[in-house]
Amino acid sequence: MGNIEANHTVKTESRDKQTWLRPARLAIVSLAAVIAVSDRADAASRRNERAVVSVESRVGGNPIMAIVSLRDQRITIYDANGWTLRAPVSSGQKGRETPAGIFSVIEKQAEHYSNLYDDAYMPHMQRITWSGIALHGGPLPGHPASHGCVRMPYEFARRLFGMTKLGMRVIVAPTDAVPVEIVHPALFPAQPRAGTVAAARAAEAAEATSKADQASIAAVTASREAARAVTRVAENLKLGAEAQLAADRAVASAGSAEAKGHAEDAKANAAASAAELEAQWAAAKAELQPKFDAAASAREAAVTAEHARVVAAEAARKAALDLEPVSVFISRKAQRLYVRQGFQPILESPVTIQDADRPIGTHVFTAIDRAGNDVDTRWSVVSLNGRHTDAGADERHGPTHAHRGQGVEPMVTDPGDGKAALDRIAIPQDVLDRIAEIASPRSSLIISDEALSSETGKDTEFVVLMSGEPQGGIKSRHRRPETKVRYGRASERLPPLGSPFAGQHSTW
Repeated sequence: MGNIEANHTVKTESRDKQTWLRPARLAIVSLAAVIAVSDRADAASRRNERAVVSVESRVGGNPIMAIVSLRDQRITIYDANGWTLRAPVSSGQKGRETPAGIFSVIEKQAEHYSNLYDDAYMPHMQRITWSGIALHGGPLPGHPASHGCVRMPYEFARRLFGMTKLGMRVIVAPTDAVPVEIVHPALFPAQPRAGTVAAARAAEAAEATSKADQASIAAVTASREAARAVTRVAENLKLGAEAQLAADRAVASAGSAEAKGHAEDAKANAAASAAELEAQWAAAKAELQPKFDAAASAREAAVTAEHARVVAAEAARKAALDLEPVSVFISRKAQRLYVRQGFQPILESPVTIQDADRPIGTHVFTAIDRAGNDVDTRWSVVSLNGRHTDAGADERHGPTHAHRGQGVEPMVTDPGDGKAALDRIAIPQDVLDRIAEIASPRSSLIISDEALSSETGKDTEFVVLMSGEPQGGIKSRHRRPETKVRYGRASERLPPLGSPFAGQHSTW
């Protein structure tokens, strides 16, 4: 009986022990599974990191443009001599597609967090629209996955951030494209003396600033010397007045005749001292007058020098503005030409387009560099092909395109298409002359069937969206109320100091 009870007790304890161990075993198994999955994920991540290493063709110069291919999920950076850097990207997922079109870098932030998407980290952010489309570092799952931005490998984004400047052209193309050099008489020449003039104006501004500083110091010094001289004379007069007052009090308080005599003598001496001080004051005023005149003259010279500094600084600012690339946009839809420089509108003019009802395409012409004679300008052209020319467009957002695209060679632009577009454009001669006066390398000419996007506004370059392409990444974002873009007349040269736009930038 005792053995049965003992056996029963052992079995019970064993069963209880097994019951207690079961969840522990399950926990261990689950933990092992998590570790295994984590290891596989880490391995996949490492494989993915190896897959997203950027490619460098050579040591490049300053970037002129970036071309993002949505089909190939790839970004390529170009300088004046061709492509220099290339890396895979992850663009907007289905429903939030990165819009195909023409943009430029309008803001840069090394550390940025999204205001729309759960404070998401967007390192080395380069904004291309104020509504929230940007290039930035991010994870690359191998297919379109963002909310509309273009994610790049983290290290590539960091490197690119340090190379680019505001205004760099960003072309988001349905299919990849390569700029090709083009020569055409309609492409305006870049002014040869802009850099020399700007340097001269900057030197003049620096000299005027130095003179204004010296004049200001001279005015302060002269005023200080005059004040010190006045202070010395005033102190002497004060001492004389105090002595006279003391003598008067002594006379009033003297009791004996002898004391009164001494007091009268002291009073007489004080009166003589006061008369002497008055004579000194009269002489001091005559002596101080040149110091007063010098101080007044120094102050007047300082005012004149400051005015000259302001004028020279404004001239230097205008000369520096002349070095900013000029952007010209011609819309077949609007039958108009628009000009911007330094993100500001300058002028607008009607243009004549032959066969205005026939599509002309979208073409970006860029003044990439001066030719060897420093007078002529080298131009390139990129022509964008829309969905109707891409047989695989319907699958553009599938996961296989990113991998296949890494090995796809981009399509070289046919310069004949750009020349055909230029042949159909007639720009008024006075407008063409005005553009030629302010054009410089990196200036651009955009010809498109499209009208200006509503994203074109305050502190932006021209934004042109391809209407036949998905635009979910931009339609899903909140935009400020549309404002009318106000351009000057063709006869106006410089933008007004005040902004022609209203409203604040939207947050994202």
